[in-house]
Amino acid sequence: MHPSRLELTMRLSQELGVMRGANLEVAPPTVAADSELLTVHSQDYLDQVRRVSQDPTIQAPDYGLGTEDDPAFAGMHEASARLFGGSLVAAEAIVQQKAVRAVNFAGGMHHAAREKASGFCIYNDAAAAIQYLLDQGVQRVCYIDVDAHHGDGTESLFWDEERVLTISIHESGMSLFPGTGFANEIGGERARGSAVNLALPAMTGDAGWMRAYHAVVPQLVKAFEPEVIVSQHGCDSHRDDDLTNLKLSVDAQRQVALDISQLADEVCEGRWIATGGGGYNVTAVVPRTWSHLIAIAADKPVPLRTYVPETFRRYVLETYGKAMPYLMGDDAELWWRNWEIGYDPADPVDRSIIATRKEVFPLYGLDPGSTSPAPAPATGKTPYMPLGLCLWLLMNCSQRWPNRPGGASWRN
Repeated sequence: MHPSRLELTMRLSQELGVMRGANLEVAPPTVAADSELLTVHSQDYLDQVRRVSQDPTIQAPDYGLGTEDDPAFAGMHEASARLFGGSLVAAEAIVQQKAVRAVNFAGGMHHAAREKASGFCIYNDAAAAIQYLLDQGVQRVCYIDVDAHHGDGTESLFWDEERVLTISIHESGMSLFPGTGFANEIGGERARGSAVNLALPAMTGDAGWMRAYHAVVPQLVKAFEPEVIVSQHGCDSHRDDDLTNLKLSVDAQRQVALDISQLADEVCEGRWIATGGGGYNVTAVVPRTWSHLIAIAADKPVPLRTYVPETFRRYVLETYGKAMPYLMGDDAELWWRNWEIGYDPADPVDRSIIATRKEVFPLYGLDPGSTSPAPAPATGKTPYMPLGLCLWLLMNCSQRWPNRPGGASWRN
């Protein structure tokens, strides 16, 4: 997870003018205290991270530390605790009514489990934000993970928690790390249906991915009725990302951010925390996709045919030796078939969709074989209420939630 991803995202967002606005506040992330880390990790694990952080020659493979995908480095604990702290700042702002929306694009470390690092992830910040919301009285939280890899760590931390619905849309574990996240993985005995996995075949592109999202996610989220949505926006599903086999465009990645934004408005009065995640085309993809995410949360969607500022393109070329695309989008033909049209059992994407619907929909009183219209691609019309960011990004919000005498219980 090279820090250049964050530097380039922040720089591009600033040059696009996304960061300018009276309704937006940039808040520095804090280094999480042990008491905060312990809400989702064990003391033994924290001790091992600190040990390896102080002496990177030490390996602790049983804890996933000093491995090929989580190599030890000096300061590992502090750096990871800062990413973790950013998502806690976001969650605190939501609970304290300082913001309706928050973005921590440095976060999204979804592979980290209670006692093990995995997939470049040390501390699970998204899980910490969810746990903080629950501890403050929120009754239901929905987690939506659109990274190309299964959000296994976050799912495992809430496997038996009926107050949390985790939804992961990812490339099938048959072809991609971590090899999990199949349709029949639906949560623990005390929380059947709390985990939803939509495992898509390798080479799935925009049309198949968006069809899958709209055939599963809105229906379940509306049935679950969360009070806050937390989403992970790894952009390694892009067709130019070498670590995965999905074939999405920036246009589709922007579209799902718009769709989650709209879903938050519909089901939980706009309350939404968005994080970053994976993404290994550091110059051409990550800054554009995450700048779109920030812009959408900040009520300033950037049109796809906006030119990438020439000063930014020159900076990337001179600093990283890479040529940037000219546009903020990929000029893709973004469309998908509505599920209401029916499904094709010979289509591997449709088989994945129906497998997930059959496993989970009946647990929410939904008909797995029924069809319902999916919304047309959003036109860029922005949500009705003030929005914000946190990362780094937080936004002031003067609008208060109605009928909230105290605490954080917004819906019975």
